[in-house]
Amino acid sequence: MLPSQRFMEQVRKKRAAAERVLRQLQEHPDTWTRVVTILQNSSIPNSKFYALQVLEGVIKYRWNALPVEQRDGIKNYISDLIVQLSSNEASFRTERLYVNKLNIILVQVLKHEWPARWPGFIPDLVSAAKSSETLCENCMVILKLLSEEVFDFSRGELTQSKIKELKNSLNSEFQLIHELCQYVLSMSQRPELIRATLATLHAFLSWIPLGYIFESALLETLLKLFPVAGYRNLALQCLTEVAVLSFGDFYDAQFVKLYTIFTAQLQMILPPGTNVPESYGNGTDEDQAFIQNLAMFFTAFFKSHIGVLESNQENQTALLMGLEYLIGISYVDDTEVFKVCLDYWNSLVCDLFQSECNMETPASSSPLGLQLNGMGAQLSRRKQLYSGPLSKLRLLMISRMAKPEEVLIVEDENGNIVRETMKDNDVLVQYKIMRETLIYLSHLDHEDTEQQMLKKLNKQLNGEEWAWNNLNTLCWAIGSISGSMVEDQENRFLVTVIRDLLNLCEITKGKDNKAVIASNIMYVVGQYPRFLRAHWKFLKTVVNKLFEFMHETHPGVQDMACDTFLKIVQKCRRKFVILQVGETEPFVCELLKGLPTTILDLEAHQIHTFYEAVGFMIQAESDPQRRDEYLQKLMELPNQRWVEIINQARQSVEYLKSTEVVRAVLNILQLNTSVASALGQSFLAQISLIYLDMLNVYRMYSELISSSIAEGGPYASRTSFVKLLRSVKRETLKLIETFVDKAEDAELIAKNFVPAMMDPILGDYARNVSDARESEVLSLFATIINKLKSVMMDDVPRIFEAVFACTLEMITKNFEDYPEHRLKFFSLLRAIASHCFRALFTLSSQQLKLVMDSIIWAFRHTERNVAETGLNLLLEMLTNFQASEFCNQFHQTYFLTIEQEVFAVLTDTFHKPGFKLHVLILQHLFCLVDSSTLTQPLWDAATLGPAAFPSNTEFVRDYTIKLLGTSFPNMTLVEVTTFVNGLFETRSDLGAFKNQLRDFLIQSKEFSAQDNKDLYAEEAAVQREAERRRMLSIPGLIAPIEIQDEMIDT
Repeated sequence: MLPSQRFMEQVRKKRAAAERVLRQLQEHPDTWTRVVTILQNSSIPNSKFYALQVLEGVIKYRWNALPVEQRDGIKNYISDLIVQLSSNEASFRTERLYVNKLNIILVQVLKHEWPARWPGFIPDLVSAAKSSETLCENCMVILKLLSEEVFDFSRGELTQSKIKELKNSLNSEFQLIHELCQYVLSMSQRPELIRATLATLHAFLSWIPLGYIFESALLETLLKLFPVAGYRNLALQCLTEVAVLSFGDFYDAQFVKLYTIFTAQLQMILPPGTNVPESYGNGTDEDQAFIQNLAMFFTAFFKSHIGVLESNQENQTALLMGLEYLIGISYVDDTEVFKVCLDYWNSLVCDLFQSECNMETPASSSPLGLQLNGMGAQLSRRKQLYSGPLSKLRLLMISRMAKPEEVLIVEDENGNIVRETMKDNDVLVQYKIMRETLIYLSHLDHEDTEQQMLKKLNKQLNGEEWAWNNLNTLCWAIGSISGSMVEDQENRFLVTVIRDLLNLCEITKGKDNKAVIASNIMYVVGQYPRFLRAHWKFLKTVVNKLFEFMHETHPGVQDMACDTFLKIVQKCRRKFVILQVGETEPFVCELLKGLPTTILDLEAHQIHTFYEAVGFMIQAESDPQRRDEYLQKLMELPNQRWVEIINQARQSVEYLKSTEVVRAVLNILQLNTSVASALGQSFLAQISLIYLDMLNVYRMYSELISSSIAEGGPYASRTSFVKLLRSVKRETLKLIETFVDKAEDAELIAKNFVPAMMDPILGDYARNVSDARESEVLSLFATIINKLKSVMMDDVPRIFEAVFACTLEMITKNFEDYPEHRLKFFSLLRAIASHCFRALFTLSSQQLKLVMDSIIWAFRHTERNVAETGLNLLLEMLTNFQASEFCNQFHQTYFLTIEQEVFAVLTDTFHKPGFKLHVLILQHLFCLVDSSTLTQPLWDAATLGPAAFPSNTEFVRDYTIKLLGTSFPNMTLVEVTTFVNGLFETRSDLGAFKNQLRDFLIQSKEFSAQDNKDLYAEEAAVQREAERRRMLSIPGLIAPIEIQDEMIDT
C-alpha cells in the first residue's frame, strides 16, 4: 500500500470511530441535559448543531415524558436565545443557520405546548416583533415554519385532533399576525424584512379567513409591490395563492379587479407579442423564476375563476390575452414550466369537452353525442370563444409532443440516430397527459386537428420544415389521437398520412433519415388497428413494409419492426388466416413459405417476437386440422434442428455438452415458449413432440451442473458454461409453465404431463445443491396447483417434502440470498393454502410450525413483494382455519404470536406498504375473539386456570395493552388503553378501525417525519380505478391498441 493510501485508510478509520462515538452519545438518554452547556461554551458551529440535533430528538419523541420544570426550562432557554441572537443585526446575519435551526426546534416545542400550555405565544411573538426589525424578520420566519408544520406537513405527523386544535388556534389568533404583516408591508423600507413578510404571507394565504384578504388593503399592497423588481416574484407567488382560492361567487368582483389590474401591470413588464421562450433563454435566474411564477398564476387563476372571466366582452378580452401569454410560456424550453402549463391545458380542454357533451343531443352521430363530423348544430358560445386559443394549442401539442414508449429509435446528444437504451419515465408520463389533451382537442374540432396535422406533414414532404424532431413530434401526435375520430374520417385521414409517409421514405436519402421515417411509419400504423382491419390492401402493404424493415440493420429498426408486427397481428390476427378478396391463399400461407427469407437478418430475440406474432395468427384459425398444419410448418426449422440434436445425443451424450449445442437447445426452447404463449391449448401438438426428450435433456444438464459445482465449489455456479446450462433448465420450466397456464384441458395436464415431470423436475430440485436449484420449479408447481386446484391434493405431501425444508434453509439465513426463490416459494405456499388447504391437516405439528414460521418470516421481509405475499397468505390461512374443525387448536397455538408479529411490522417503519393488509389481519383477529367458532380460551388455561379471564375478548384486550405498553414506554398507560379500547369498539367498521391505527402510529412517534403515503395507498387505488372508468367512457382516451379485447376482428 502506498503511503498516501495508508494515510487515507487511517483517516477513514478515525472518522468511522468518531461517528460511532457521536452516535452512541446521541442515543444516551441523558445527553440532552448537557445541551445548554455545549451551546453556551462552544464556539464550533458543528458542535452546536450536534447539540441541537440531540435536543430535537428529545422534543420529538420524549417531550411528554419530561417533568414540567424541565420542559419549561427548555422552552424559555430556546426562546431567550432566539431573541438574543435575532435582536442584533450583526449576530443575526453571521449566525443565520444557527438561528434557523433554533427556529425549527421552537416550532417542534410549539407542536406539543401551544395552545394549551403556552396560550400567550402569538401575542408575545407579535409584541416582540415590534421591538426590532431584525427580530421582526425572524418572527416572520417562525410564523412561516409554524404555518407549514400545521397545514402542509401535518398529515402522518400529528393526530387528526391535534391538527384540528392547531388550525383553530392559528385561525382565531390571525388578526394579530395580519396586522403585523400589513404594518410591515406599508411602513418598512427594509428589503430583507419585506421579503421575509411576503414569504410568510405566501405560507398563510391558503388557509386564512377570506375577510383578511378581500376586506383589507392586502391585495392592493401586493399589486403595488408586483411591479417592483426586488419583490416581484414573492408578490406574484402570494397573488397565485389568492388566485387558487375559490368559495362560490361572493368575491367574484374582487377576483376580476385583481386579474384586470394584474394584466395591465404585466403588459408594462412583459409587453404582448414578446418572444417568451427567447426572453426566458436569455434571462437571469430571477427572470426565469418570474416566467415560471407567471405560468403558476395564470393556471391557478383560470382553474378557479375562468367562468367569471367568460361572463362579458370586457372580461373575455382580458381572458384571451392571458391565454395568449400562457401559450407563449408553453413554448419555453423548460420541463417544469411546460408541466405547469400542460396540466392546465389538459384540465381546460377536458372541461370544454364535458360542457360540449352535456349540450349535444343524443341523436348526434357519435355514441357520446358529439358532432364528430364537424357538421350539425351551431357551435356553443364557449366553443366559439376558445376556438382561436384552441387552434394555437393544437399546434403547440403537435410541435412539442412527447415520445411514446413504443418508439425505440432516438437522437443521442451527438445528433446520431441510435437505439434507445433506457426508458425515461418522466417523458412517458408527459406523453400520457399530452395524448389525453390532444384527444380532447380532436373531439372539440376534428377538422382543425386533421388540417393542422396534414399541413405540417406536407411541410415535411416539400422540405420546408424537414427535421427529425419535427417529423417525430408530428407522427407521435398523429398516433396519439387514434380512436378519437369516427371511422370514415379516420380512414380518409390515415390513407393520406400513410401514403405520404411511404412517399417520404422513398424520396429521402441517407440511412439515418430513412431510420427516423421508418420508426415513424411503424409507430403510426401500430396505433390504428381499426383502420388496418378495415383495409386489407393497406394492412398487407404495411406488413410487407415491416418485413422490409426487418432486413434494415440500422440500430433499433429491426426491433421496432418486430414489435410493431406483433402488435398489429394481435389486433388483426383473423385477417391473416381468411382468404381475402383478390388473393389466392390466406396471407399466413404466403408468410410461412417465405419465413426463412424474412427472418434471415434477424437476431435470436427478434425471431422469438416474430414467431410469437405468427403464433397469434395461427391461433385465430378456427379449423383445428389447418391450425395444426400451420403450426407444424412454423416449427419446421426448429424441429429439424431439435431432432438432429436428440439423434446425435442418443449416439453420444457428450454431444449435448458442446457450448454451441447448448445454445442451440436454449434457442429452440425459447422459440417454443414464444409460440406457446400465443397459442395456448393449441400448442399441444408441438409440446407433445418434444416433451419427454426435453425432460431427459433437463435431467442430464442438471446432473452436469451438480457435478461441476461439486468439483469446482460455489464459484463453479458462476462460470459462463454452468450459467448457460441453467438457462436451458429455466427455459424448459418456463415453457412447461407457459403451456400449463394457457391450457384449458386440466384433466389432460394432470394425466399426460404432471406424472412425467415429478422425478426429473421435483426430485431433481430436492437432490440438488442449493446453488443449482431453480426457483422456476417453485413457480411451475404454483401454476400447476392454481390450474388443477384440488386435483393436486394427493401430490401436495410429495411437493412439500421435496421443496419445503430445503428451500427454507436457503432463504431464512438472511434477507438477501436467493431473492427469486423467496417470492416464488411463498407463491407456491399460497397456491397450496388456496386450493389444497386440507392437505395442511396431514402435516405434523412440527411441519405446520415450520409453515407458520415461514409465513411470519415472509411478512417481516423488507422486500415488498415477499412481505405482501406473506400477509395475503396469512389472511387466507386465518380465514380457512376459522372455518375448519381445527379452529381452536390453531388459534390457541398461534393467535398471540401472530398478533405480536403483525403489531411489530405495523410499527417498525420498514413495512408501511403492507399497512392495508396489517389492518385486515388485525381486524380479523379482533373480530374472531368473541365469534362462535372460537370456543376455547386463548390463554394458558393449564397454568392460569380456565377462569383467569371472563372471556377471550378481555384476555386479548389485557394482553394487547401490556404488549403495546412495553413496546412504547413513551406512551402513558391511559393512551395505550384508550387506543386498544378504540380498536375493539371500531372492529366492525374497517374505515374507523384503520383510522384508529393511523392515529396510533403517529401518536407513538414511530412514523414521525417520514413519507406516509403508504398509509393512504388504498384510497389512492380507488381513485385510480375511478379514473380508468372515466377514460374508458371517452373514445380514444385509452388507445385502441391498449384495450384488451378482440376488437371485432372479423
